[in-house]
Amino acid sequence: MNLDLFLLVIGTTDTSLIPGITLAGASPELTLFTPAADAEYLLTGSTKSIVGIPVTPSGIPTPAIISRASIKLLGIPHLVVNAGSRINPQVPYLRVGETPGRDIRKRAFLKEEFEEIFGMAKQLGASLDFVGSLIVGESIPGGTTTAAATLVGLGYEAGDRTSSTSPHNPKELKRRVISQAIANAPKELLPRIAALTDPVLTAIAGLMAGFKGRKVLAGGTQMLAVVAILKALSFPIDEVEIITTKWVVEDPSADFLGLAKELGVKVSNSTLDLSDSKFPGLRAYEEGYVKEGVGAGGLSYMAISAFGHQRVIESIEREYIMLTKLNVS
Repeated sequence: MNLDLFLLVIGTTDTSLIPGITLAGASPELTLFTPAADAEYLLTGSTKSIVGIPVTPSGIPTPAIISRASIKLLGIPHLVVNAGSRINPQVPYLRVGETPGRDIRKRAFLKEEFEEIFGMAKQLGASLDFVGSLIVGESIPGGTTTAAATLVGLGYEAGDRTSSTSPHNPKELKRRVISQAIANAPKELLPRIAALTDPVLTAIAGLMAGFKGRKVLAGGTQMLAVVAILKALSFPIDEVEIITTKWVVEDPSADFLGLAKELGVKVSNSTLDLSDSKFPGLRAYEEGYVKEGVGAGGLSYMAISAFGHQRVIESIEREYIMLTKLNVS
């Protein structure tokens, strides 16, 4: 089959409640609402879990705006997969997990909790035999920190080489959190991964393990951790590729391409550039804010390939105008 399917995998980690760890929400407490709101906005163009769409503390919009604009152009089928979110979205979704991730400093999951989410997601991936290309995105505030911890826990020197939603990557804070998480993590492989990961990483790894077609990880740092989990559990990564944004690839505070090379995974990036947008909230992406999420890199890559850069920009700006009205009303 040649059908493309986009899955947005959502979940929460209590790691996002650490002040300063992420900008994926107007406050640490509101980060728990971001995945549900991203899912609602992607599917319907509006939100029910919160008033308005998810923004950073300074009002920069969720990357779901890029994803929704790209999906509208592509006409690609899309579904939400709930891997374990403290707030459930008020739209239809497939559930593969019941347990949100705990703070990684206190062990995110027990081995059995990890295995349940991974196993359910693997079954879901295996059932998608009518799909040719499976494109998977994520929404989980704090996810770059849990991803970095997972990579470090699996032996990669990733602590200072991963991106952040902020142009001022909070490396010292992340370093402390990751150090505490590693110190408390078990030595045995599965319990170690479980302690350091989050529901979204777990579910996406399971989907990739079960699905047999072309596998596109539409994301940044988190997707490197997914590949690391697959390799650690002896699943092949030959059919896996990561497509992200240029903002992740060009992030001077990280080393995305270096880590990808160490992992041996194929990488492409979208050329989407918002520097000429008439909207400051969109131009902020060029200043290093947000960078990636909700499959923005992979979906915009596909949309630009099919329709050209200018058409994609116009679609994004139309979405921005509509969501600005949504946030004011």
